[in-house]
Amino acid sequence: MSGIKALVGKRVSKSVKFMGEDIKISKLSVAEVLEIQNKAKELKEDEALGLDVLRTVIRSAVEGGDELSDTDFETFPMEELSKLSTEIMKFSGIGADAGK
Repeated sequence: MSGIKALVGKRVSKSVKFMGEDIKISKLSVAEVLEIQNKAKELKEDEALGLDVLRTVIRSAVEGGDELSDTDFETFPMEELSKLSTEIMKFSGIGADAGK
C-alpha cells in the first residue's frame, strides 16, 4: 500500500518535559479531538468534568497514558497535568499556538 492510505493510523510524536522528565506525546486524531470537544461542551454544564477532560487528553496522547488509573492522576500536581494537556492540545493544532 502506498500514498496517503498507507498513513492511516500513523502517529506523529515528540518528546516533552513532564515533572522534569522526558515523555513522548502524540498528536491527537480527529476522532480524539471530537471526543474531547464533546466532553468540553458538557463541562459548561458540570465543571467537575474538567479533570475528566484532562484525563482523556493525556490518556489519548501520552505514551503509556492509557495505563493510568483515575487514582494515578490524583498523585500528580494539577499544574503539571494542565501544562501537559495544554502542550498536547497545541501540538495537535488546537488552541492559540496550534501545531507548535
